Amino acid sequence: MTMLAPPPLSLYVHLPWCVRKCPYCDFNSHPQRGALPFAAYVEALLADLDHDLPLVWGRTVQTVFFGGGTPSLFPPEAIDAFLQQASGRLRFAPGCEITLEANPGTAEHGRFEGYRAAGVNRLSIGIQSFDDGCLQRLGRIHDSAEAVAAVRLARAAGFDNFNLDLMYALPQQTLAMAERDIECALALEPTHLSHYQLTLEPGTAFAARPPAGIPDHDAGWDMQEHCQALLAQAGYAQYEVSAYARPGRQCAHNLNYWRFGDYLGIGAGAHGKLTLGSEQAILRRWKLRHPTAYLAAAGSDAAIGGDEYLSPARRPFDYMLNALRLNAGFALAEFEARTGLPRSAIAAELAQARARGWLAEDGERIVPTELGRRFTNDVIGLFLTDTA
Repeated sequence: MTMLAPPPLSLYVHLPWCVRKCPYCDFNSHPQRGALPFAAYVEALLADLDHDLPLVWGRTVQTVFFGGGTPSLFPPEAIDAFLQQASGRLRFAPGCEITLEANPGTAEHGRFEGYRAAGVNRLSIGIQSFDDGCLQRLGRIHDSAEAVAAVRLARAAGFDNFNLDLMYALPQQTLAMAERDIECALALEPTHLSHYQLTLEPGTAFAARPPAGIPDHDAGWDMQEHCQALLAQAGYAQYEVSAYARPGRQCAHNLNYWRFGDYLGIGAGAHGKLTLGSEQAILRRWKLRHPTAYLAAAGSDAAIGGDEYLSPARRPFDYMLNALRLNAGFALAEFEARTGLPRSAIAAELAQARARGWLAEDGERIVPTELGRRFTNDVIGLFLTDTA
């Protein structure tokens, strides 16, 4: 074992409500029924934060991310109240990236200005598609015109750093339709674009009742390759399996996840991962999923849905589950610092991956090859042991 070094720290804030649950969504989201308890939820978040603060005393928060659910259901005043109080409890780094997820169906005139004034400096807008038929089949509450309008409102409010979420391999989608979605997104000049393949996640409505016309594996791969080419031609570099960015505009929050950084998770169903230097341990903690139960328990041990200390045997798999999503791979010295394990702990698996042409060495870095990026899950699976 080597010494665990605390990595950069992020703060994740989960806002669990949405207007309507999308049939493909497996996130902890709950349909809005009546007026939402915005003020009470902010108080619960702060109580949750106070409860977990001893785990991160003295550390600086590098990024903040409001995820959901649909965070843009919350009024700017609620986001402002939370950030003011949180920044008095935690040290925020200068220029701290603060991202809020927004849904075009909840974008209202003046709301983006309010978020900007509250301190949010990056948006992630869930477009999914610019094709109205695809949006209807996905169960989205907005149409393509509202998507374009939301982006224009965000830009007019002063946001010069924003991500657009797109999905592909959608029900009844053709290659031409997938390419058209990319072209529409590029016309809006985002700094970052996320491009995900639709998957039927267990427990979702789509998994129980798969929609007709989902493209097969080969058709999905064609969409991915053609869209990647369009993005590259437009100056967006792929740096992670589903993430593309203009130079210098990678999502710092997600990069911290993928580099096995630490993150404090607060809110209903939020997950966190923290390196405890004094104990030389890595703790994963998650909170109660249902908003009602969370609101009643926030600030006490009863709000903790579970704690898990990562065993040394489990750490290589958890590390690779994140790091091997990055095109740049990882440095062996960083693996040692983030896991507390010597590089010899993964020597056999690395040798096997290199023999299969999945990974390559670039000095002190381990980098996925083009073949390895196509079979990411198989590469990661090499590091899953029976004792993990």
